[in-house]
Amino acid sequence: MQNSLAKRVSGIQPSVTLAITARANQIRAEGGDILNLAAGEPDFDTPEHIKEAAIAAMRAGQTKYTAVAGTASLKEAVIEKFRRDNQLEYTSSEVMVSTGAKQVIYNLCQALLDDGDEVLIPAPYWVSYPDIARLAGGEPVTIAGEAENRCKITAEDLEGKITAKTKLLVINSPSNPTGMAYTADELSALGEVLERHPQVFVVSDDIYEHILFRGQTFSNILNAAPSLKDRTLVLNGVSKAYSMTGWRIGYAAGPEALIKSMTKIQSQSTSSPSSISQAAAETALTGDQGFVADMRDEFEKRHDFIVEALNEIDGIRCLQGDGTFYCFPNIEGLIEKTENISDDVGFVEYLLNQTGVAVVPGTAFGSPGYMRISFATSLDVLKGAAARLKEL
Repeated sequence: MQNSLAKRVSGIQPSVTLAITARANQIRAEGGDILNLAAGEPDFDTPEHIKEAAIAAMRAGQTKYTAVAGTASLKEAVIEKFRRDNQLEYTSSEVMVSTGAKQVIYNLCQALLDDGDEVLIPAPYWVSYPDIARLAGGEPVTIAGEAENRCKITAEDLEGKITAKTKLLVINSPSNPTGMAYTADELSALGEVLERHPQVFVVSDDIYEHILFRGQTFSNILNAAPSLKDRTLVLNGVSKAYSMTGWRIGYAAGPEALIKSMTKIQSQSTSSPSSISQAAAETALTGDQGFVADMRDEFEKRHDFIVEALNEIDGIRCLQGDGTFYCFPNIEGLIEKTENISDDVGFVEYLLNQTGVAVVPGTAFGSPGYMRISFATSLDVLKGAAARLKEL
């Protein structure tokens, strides 16, 4: 059977974060004492008013197929969200809804990329970007974000990687896995480079937009470089900000011709997202936003605790993040001190086996020598994990 599988399958890997979470859950089911800091999923429940909206939709008979690109009312809610939060104006034909933000990126790459087109991906990067590009025939090209620049790329870094084959640049801010966010000035500098290369399209992954710490103001590439609007797709979703990971709703806005093509791709894959989830997402975007601020404040407290605790351990260097619910400590010192361990992948396996603490190796994000810690869990779990790591 193996020889009969499509070649594209051999070129991609399963999601490392999901695989580690599954392994941790298996050990727990077998009686192991696991502290899972691998899952990128808020531990808060979906707010009640959002769940009630889904129940009301079911009782009202909203259980049928919808338009492929989403219901008219949810698309209007998305348009208003972009206007309210980002000062961006779109029409209904420039907006679509998908089964999660991951599907938005998949639709984009399928609609935009031809074989051999290069996709610039700043590293550290979210694990799925390269493989989604490969599935569309694209060639991922990483741009290393150096620690001295808080793991972000500079205008010079970007300029040095653009070639005649470059088709797409991915910007994720605040970032999974680092928690770092680009400032308006940094984005403006990137925009100046992009203005000199009109063949390069941009996707701005804003999924962690509302999880910014210390009162920082969010900016994306279009806020900093409005001239790029005709070649930028802005994507977002309800999973992180409203703790709705299982509802599977992402959305995007961009040039009408691109949205039309992405909708065509979606029509032949998943068709419309769940009608019930769409009703819930509409309420999330238009209803009381107090939950978002409360959750963000709690994540900031957890961030401050875990970063301080990590930096007290000899062999770990962890930068303060700007947002999200991740930190990305450098563990090269720990690797050097641990017998029979030569890299971050081996250390993460050792950590899980010895202490029951599950994290994700930096190699999965294009940055060997690091590990990603998710603090989307309780402070008690974080304290326990820090104690186990310190003892080890």
